[in-house]
Amino acid sequence: MLTGAEIFLESLKREGVKTVFGLPGGVVLKIFDVLYSEKELEFILVRHEQAAIHMAEGYARATGRAGVALVTSGPGATNTVTGLVNAWMDSCPIVVITGQVSTSMIGNDAFQEADIVGISRSCTKYNFLVKDVADLARTIKEAFYIATTGRPGPVLVDLPKDVSMAKADFVYPESVYIRGYNPTYKGNRWQIKQAAEAILKAKKPILYIGGGVINSDAADEVRELAELTQVPVTMTLMGLGGFPGTHPLSLGMLGMHGAYATNMAVHNCDLLIAVGSRFDDRVTGKIDAFVPNAKIIHVDIDPTSIRKNIHVDIPIVGDVKHVLKDLNELLRGRGNGDLKDARKPWLDQIDEWKREHPLAYKSSDKMIKPQQVIEKVSELTLGKAIVATDVGQHQMWTAQFYKFLQPRTFLNSGGLGTMGYGFPAAIGAQKAFPDQLVVAIVGDGSFQMNLQELSTAAAYKLPVKVVILNNRHHGMVRQWQQSFYGGRYSASRLDHSPDFVKLAEAYGLKGLRASRPDEVEPVLREAFEDRQPVIVDMIVDPYENCYPMVPAGAAINEMILGDPSPEQPQPSRESDKESALPA
Repeated sequence: MLTGAEIFLESLKREGVKTVFGLPGGVVLKIFDVLYSEKELEFILVRHEQAAIHMAEGYARATGRAGVALVTSGPGATNTVTGLVNAWMDSCPIVVITGQVSTSMIGNDAFQEADIVGISRSCTKYNFLVKDVADLARTIKEAFYIATTGRPGPVLVDLPKDVSMAKADFVYPESVYIRGYNPTYKGNRWQIKQAAEAILKAKKPILYIGGGVINSDAADEVRELAELTQVPVTMTLMGLGGFPGTHPLSLGMLGMHGAYATNMAVHNCDLLIAVGSRFDDRVTGKIDAFVPNAKIIHVDIDPTSIRKNIHVDIPIVGDVKHVLKDLNELLRGRGNGDLKDARKPWLDQIDEWKREHPLAYKSSDKMIKPQQVIEKVSELTLGKAIVATDVGQHQMWTAQFYKFLQPRTFLNSGGLGTMGYGFPAAIGAQKAFPDQLVVAIVGDGSFQMNLQELSTAAAYKLPVKVVILNNRHHGMVRQWQQSFYGGRYSASRLDHSPDFVKLAEAYGLKGLRASRPDEVEPVLREAFEDRQPVIVDMIVDPYENCYPMVPAGAAINEMILGDPSPEQPQPSRESDKESALPA
């Protein structure tokens, strides 16, 4: 006979969990009392529950295993919602356990009660309210099974105080059967054969991969398919790392901030092979103008994602890895030598687009350009670091200029666009891989959303390197105001931000700053060679914009390639000088 708290922790251990992120509170104190003597589980005490979820996400994205978070009831539970939505939209497998008031008090507006099951119903893959301690072990088993199978996602388990204190026999199930939940892993053979024939016949094909390639560990299969058929590969933001960024067939990211050649190739293709992607609006642009002359193959494990946004000609429901293995088997030896010659005109056309409008920026000998920082981070890490970002210009520059070589090395908030995600996600990844270089590239605005987790990094000696592209603005907001709102800069300037070097020192950490282009490399080298958390404050050009950019409502071949005319209203540079941080 074990208490619910003991059953819960034993169940986590049966699932192979080693690390739990979270924050204690009244109704989960029984669990923390048992944790006090626990040797096999490490609890990482965060400073805010939202950060705990992002840490669990970072851990999951970097490892491929479910991340776990534990918080208390009421505000502790409601603080997890942003992270849950983020994990839901990005198909990230996490299990979140929230404390709840005793079952007899539920619905009575008790102290620190919140209906987190109702609140989270729309942003979790599934959620549970455990009312009987005898059901707890089975519930935990089902929670991990649901989170990690099919299309991954967040699962929430709401655990009342009295259930954690009650006792029951501990029997952990060996398997799970849930009626109505049976993910399809093997694709339809006939549809796969149709896809193979379409690929062989296409003259201008493009392989478009998303986060599903990462989730199913299918990077090797994608590379084999691309090389077998000589099909260029473009990646979504979530798919970066699923195909080596330095490969001759790599086109990098497509969509709103995709390169000119990439978007032109996608727009003009005659066959689009979509693998583990969902045709979100940042990729498609104007839907009725998306790939107007192409046949579309769509492979995805989630049947609801197929034909949700875009009509496809050959739908294949199944796990990406399984489907691509079968597809590659059909394609091997099918005139692959001839395909290289047949695809040469198409590849030459793409190369011409690259020469016409390369992905580039204007360097400066006076101001640090943010793209320069990203390029130098990529160069110094050889593309082998785990990189996390927040959301905004710095995220897009990272996607454009960092050469990701391996899957599970780029952690970012793709669907929800959550400011404050990058730093805690990097902490979660660093906990999973303590000897790996983990770099959080953040904006000065987004970093301030969860900078309190500097305390967590310091307490657990997690040597995350935080590179702040400090432009004293909400950069993407300022860019849109410049481009589409007549230069009316409303609430986009960040005055009175802290001195980030002094802030690092206040937490007992190392802080560095670069304000000139020639300081970028030595400062980054010093940071990366240190085995403690380091904050690097990069004072970058505050008016640099992120291009190319597809305006909202435009087709992806209708790109803005550079800044508008000099007459476009600009913020006052005098006011910028007044509040600039010390060099």
